[in-house]
Amino acid sequence: MKASQRLLVKKSVNPANFNKGGLEKTLSAFSLIMMGVGAIVGSGIFITPGIIAAKYAGPAAMLSFVIAAVVCSLAALCYAEFSSTIPLAGSAYTYVYTVFGEFLAWILGWSLISEYLFAVSSVAVSWSSYFQNLMSGFGLKLPTFLTAAAGTAGVSGAGFNLIAFVVVLAVSLLLVGGLQESTRVNSIMVIVKILVIVLFIGVAIFFVKPANYHPFMPHGVSGLVKGASLAFYAYIGFDAVSTASEEVKNPKRNMPIGIVGSLVVASILYVAMAAVLVGVVHYSKLNVGDPVAYALAVIHQNWAAGIVSLGAVVGMTTVLIVMLYGGTRLLFAISRDGLLPKVFRTVSPHTKVPVKSTWIFGIIASVFAAVIPLDKIAELVNIGTLFSFAMVSIGVVFLRRHETLQQINSSFKVPFYPVLPVVSFLACVYLMLNLQAFTWHMFGIWLVIGIVIYFAYSYRHSRIRAGLRAKESKS
Repeated sequence: MKASQRLLVKKSVNPANFNKGGLEKTLSAFSLIMMGVGAIVGSGIFITPGIIAAKYAGPAAMLSFVIAAVVCSLAALCYAEFSSTIPLAGSAYTYVYTVFGEFLAWILGWSLISEYLFAVSSVAVSWSSYFQNLMSGFGLKLPTFLTAAAGTAGVSGAGFNLIAFVVVLAVSLLLVGGLQESTRVNSIMVIVKILVIVLFIGVAIFFVKPANYHPFMPHGVSGLVKGASLAFYAYIGFDAVSTASEEVKNPKRNMPIGIVGSLVVASILYVAMAAVLVGVVHYSKLNVGDPVAYALAVIHQNWAAGIVSLGAVVGMTTVLIVMLYGGTRLLFAISRDGLLPKVFRTVSPHTKVPVKSTWIFGIIASVFAAVIPLDKIAELVNIGTLFSFAMVSIGVVFLRRHETLQQINSSFKVPFYPVLPVVSFLACVYLMLNLQAFTWHMFGIWLVIGIVIYFAYSYRHSRIRAGLRAKESKS
């Protein structure tokens, strides 16, 4: 076999092995929806609607979220078909391995590692800031050098964000205790978060002024589209649901429900928040760091501000749980294929959880959160996500043509095939091309590191390639 063919060797999929991965099947459709909402709806719901309204879309910010949800739904439908057809851990990495081959799968998997790793780290830093604000209401305050990373504005010398460091380790401890326990805690927190959002809407809706909705689109269609581009990133996170497919009861039914359902619930919450927010306060006044708290102050409902801060902390905690979970299951899948050391695929016989992988991933993310400024660690999240969306979208076209996978009875098919997968692919590529040059430079450096690791370790330890070598030696 030629070297180029070895790089593109594909992962064979045997439906008989879908229940033999070593992970316990405990998740229901409801659990998946809670995971998706937990990942999508974080602190951003208390900030993003105000920024989009003030800088881009005006009162039409609610429509920006609708447009972004439609774009995301295209990718979500593609993920749903893949996850119901191939219910294995690894999400987009596993799907690409099956239809495009090993090297592209490694590139995608490596980029997804950056997405999950830097997402956890950046959210932990934001969690630290909100938690400090919440504690300051009780007169409690930690020294600055223990709550801000080196290089953060206003901080001189070396810093260590202790709160961010500790919260990541705490979530790691929760995850190693077992998936059922983790999803139960996540579901409770998601319900609390939704109640906080409903509380704000229920209080603020009585102070809505119809005049604030005029002009509805002050910056025209271009402002609406620019707002949708920003809103798109608020929805990032639903793809983490697909990493759970190997631990789901009846994945052919529950995976599509979980992926699409979580996107629908999150969309309703974002649109409702934006609609009420711009009705209470004129859009031109919402370009502040805490627009929801500002709106409550305007209508003299300061008693609810503390509850909103609590909701933000709880919201970011669920994001940490789901993204940390997704990262560990990705490492598990890559290691199971031999492309990473076997320590990442070791599963506890008691909890059925990859304990070592969880701790390694959690410790690295906690250190990043503690010592690297937020603006630096958030750069790679968006491009890694869009890359995976694009590959999964176009991958559906090749999935339908895959001889073995055509025989698998998938319960979900992307409608209007092949138009929707192609449109989703083009939309993701377009958004990638509009990212900052610095983001592309960082992404390039990350990929170079990944390629070096692949040829130094992964290529020689690939389990699929080992099987090919064994067949060639016999022949």
